[in-house]
Amino acid sequence: MSEITSIEPQLKDKNRCNVYVDGRFYCGIKLEVAIKYHLKAGMQVEESQLDEIQLETEKSQAVDKAMTHLSATMKTEQQMRDFLTKKGYTQAVCDYVLEKLQYYKFVDDFAYCKAYVNSVSGKGKRAIEADLFKRKARREAIEEALEEFDENEDEAFELLQKYMRGKEINKINLLKGYKYLLSKGYGYDIAKSATGKMEVEDF
Repeated sequence: MSEITSIEPQLKDKNRCNVYVDGRFYCGIKLEVAIKYHLKAGMQVEESQLDEIQLETEKSQAVDKAMTHLSATMKTEQQMRDFLTKKGYTQAVCDYVLEKLQYYKFVDDFAYCKAYVNSVSGKGKRAIEADLFKRKARREAIEEALEEFDENEDEAFELLQKYMRGKEINKINLLKGYKYLLSKGYGYDIAKSATGKMEVEDF
């Protein structure tokens, strides 16, 4: 059994409050819900009970907030979970919302990864993979989306040409260009082939 140590009004929404359990923030709920269930500081409560209360009273609002957040750009499953958690929703509510969003394909990590792969230029496979990991996409979705991705040697060469613009074409600068392509996530073979097109002998 845990103890509600305090209930404080939210600064940005006076109609909601933050519930603290055993001295730590646990969840956010409507003030009217706190009153309805007689929640108050010093009250002994099971955390699962608070989960049920929030799920029962706020799941629809949580779905609405998630849909609004999605309206601007696609999000990964973990990005949505992080967003809902920061809004003060418990894991039970987050699970409910994500289940709904995934069922209707509003959240789909593979679709997100595939769209990102198709929209990016000037980056190699390793860099794209790193970007998707930063966006917290699931590993399986990243790997599946990159399965049919072929690094474009012509694109790498164009990128190298831009990098070499105004520089003398010699072994030292081409080696820097080679390293530059690697830093953009291109594989060793693609980077070497692109620099080889600069026609510097014995590179």
